[in-house]
Amino acid sequence: MRVRYVLSEVLTGLWRNVTMTIAMIITMTVSLTMLGASLLLFFQVDKMENYFYQRVEVSVFLKVDVTDEQRNNLKSAIESSPLVKTVEYESKKQAWERFQTQFKDAPDLVSATKEESLPESFRIKLKDPNTVEQFSEEIRSQDGISDIVDQKELLTRVFDLLGALQTLALTVAIVQGAAALLLVANTIQVAAYSKRREVAVMKLVGASNWFIQLPFVLEAVFAGIIGAILGFGVLVAAKVFVIDGSLKALTNVLLPVDWGNILLMLPILAGAGGLVSAVTAWVTLRFYVRV
Repeated sequence: MRVRYVLSEVLTGLWRNVTMTIAMIITMTVSLTMLGASLLLFFQVDKMENYFYQRVEVSVFLKVDVTDEQRNNLKSAIESSPLVKTVEYESKKQAWERFQTQFKDAPDLVSATKEESLPESFRIKLKDPNTVEQFSEEIRSQDGISDIVDQKELLTRVFDLLGALQTLALTVAIVQGAAALLLVANTIQVAAYSKRREVAVMKLVGASNWFIQLPFVLEAVFAGIIGAILGFGVLVAAKVFVIDGSLKALTNVLLPVDWGNILLMLPILAGAGGLVSAVTAWVTLRFYVRV
């Protein structure tokens, strides 16, 4: 009987304040979607860092007038380094062929670039990507070197940018979450005020605070869980239609987002939405239902 009463009160409360309930669900959906997106971005950036840092190369470009002796001495110095895992020599012709492949969609750039303008180079993969600076210091004194390019430095800048996007997404999620909590608190206040006479009567006949508060708390939890489900649906749609759809060509760079991480968002968002909504409702009701 008590369970039926509580559930009927929850449904009645949701329908009585249907406009505010819808607004609360929408706000929770937006904030939880942003929270899920920021968590997915965090997982993805960490995955990309591990993937690309293990494939970092150091490119040692040679001078235009490098001699055979200088080239051979440099190759020997690189191969003898204990820091080096693999080394590959790239001639001007090979560099030109790779350039044509990379920029095949920019024919004007390809036609304006001559084969002799591209330098020879050694492409080195290190055993430990963190030893780039040490390796550079070892071979910098060799003759015939024009420049040493470290991919890790470029990747670090890219990941710094992605880290800033992580922070931005999390900040937006926090702001949206704060707005959702204020809306939950306001909705619960309105619901409690509209039923103040019923609450007073229930207090007089000896009903406990938890029995009185439970329907209001469940209203907030309902909105939080529905918002979490809708937010999860948005993330799934983004995975199917955006990441695996329009951005599929970039998966070699961005790496595919694992379905496991997507599915993990449902319990996280449902737990966060339901728990935070329940706590907010309970704290709000402490000011309206007193012993």
